[in-house]
Formats: sequence, structure tokens, C-alpha cells
Amino acid sequence: MDIKSYQNHAEGLVKDYLLADPFLPYTSVLVGIFLSKMAYDLTKSFSSIHIKSYSALTKMKKIEWNNRGISTLHAIFISLMALNFVFLSDLFSGQRSLQGLVVFRSSPLSIFGLGVSVGYFLADLGMIIWLYPSLGGSEYILHHCLSGVAVAYSLFSGEAQLYTYMVLISEVTTPEINLRWYLDISGLKRYKAYLINGVAIFLAWFTARILLFIYMFYHVYVHHDQVVMMHTIGYLLVFVVPIALSVMNLMWFGKIVKGLMKTLEKRQ
Repeated sequence: MDIKSYQNHAEGLVKDYLLADPFLPYTSVLVGIFLSKMAYDLTKSFSSIHIKSYSALTKMKKIEWNNRGISTLHAIFISLMALNFVFLSDLFSGQRSLQGLVVFRSSPLSIFGLGVSVGYFLADLGMIIWLYPSLGGSEYILHHCLSGVAVAYSLFSGEAQLYTYMVLISEVTTPEINLRWYLDISGLKRYKAYLINGVAIFLAWFTARILLFIYMFYHVYVHHDQVVMMHTIGYLLVFVVPIALSVMNLMWFGKIVKGLMKTLEKRQ
């Protein structure tokens, strides 16, 4: 009975405090940081046992390997959340006019998803800065700062969560990018999987980071009468962050195309 009573008490605390609306944004950020640490440790443990090439890596390469495990798991989680809210859920559907303006809509689940993402960006940015420039240069810091600030603002203000999730769909390209690095570091560049991965990156990047951004800007244009009702900071973030990320995406896309062409030429 004591154990059952303790369990009920613990569940009550979680429901009434940690997952209560006022605490949910902060709780979800902490969950994101915790899950990032757990993903790092799981990647390390799994790779050291099941991946032969892992043991031959240098200490820094092992850290990067584990770090990419964090970004892969985050990308899978937030991409599924974003695809659901943007294309499947009726939370942001134009047919639900009684729910209020689309730029001010949110739900406990949408808040939780953004909070977990903020926690990830904080954890990953901390590792990038601490080990700079081993895990990425200034462009990675800029990307994480822009993304983290935009997601955090949407999380705590409740504004523009639809557009935030539209941008977060671009994380669907992260697992393919990380897989390419894994194949490269494992000496598998000559295998067919490397070529297939390159094509997959090209298609995913073009769809999620170029076409979808165009759709997002079109959606903002159509609903501009609602967007202007947001706070000035939110209004600026809706335009500044996606435009900055679009420029970076186009630059990286150019490198992807060159890399794919080079790989195809070697195959011939």
C-alpha cells in the first residue's frame, strides 16, 4: 500500500505541477536536455558494442559520432511532430475558425514538442561552443542561435507555432546528413549505399528546405492580416529567421549538388 500510495503521489505531482500549463514550457525544455544526454549515452553504448569501426575512432571523432546520435533522434522526433501539426492535425486548420487566429493557436502537445526542441538546441549548442570548432564552425552556431531563439519565442509566447513547425520539418534532412558522415568515417564511400544516401539528401533537402520554405512564405503572405497582429518581435522573427535560414539552405544545397555530381562522375 505504501508503494502504491507513493506512486499515486508521484503521478499527481507530475500531472499537477510538471505538466500543468504554467510549468509545461519549462518542463519540456528540461526534458529535451535530459533526452539529449540520454541519446548521447545510448549512442555511445550501442556503438561501442555493435559498431566495429567505432573503436578505431579518435576521442574527438567518437564525441562527434555520439553527438550526431543526439541530432538524429531529435530530428526524427521533431519531424514527426511537425508533419503531424502542419499536415494532419486540425489544430492549425483554416476550417477551425472558432479556435481563433491561426498565428495564436497552440496546444499542450505543440508546446511540449517545441520545448523538447529548445532543450536539444541548448544542449547541442553548448557542446558545439565547448568543443569549438571540432563539432562545427560559426555557421553551425549561427544556425542553432537563430533556430533556438525562434523556437523559444514561439514556445513561451504561443505565437506563430504553425510557422515554427513548418521550419522544423526541415530537420527531416538531418538523419540523411548524419548517415552520410557515418558512412564516410567508416570507410564506406565506395559502397552503393553512399550513392543512394546522396540522392536521398538531394531530394529531402530540395523538398524540406527549399520547396517547403516557399510554401511557408506563401502561407505568411496569405495570412499577413493575422501575422501583423503579432508582437513586433514575433513579426520580425517570422520573416528574419526563415529568410536567413533559406540563404544558408541554398548555400548548403549548392554544396550538396556539387558533391552528388562528383560522386556520380566517379561512378561512371
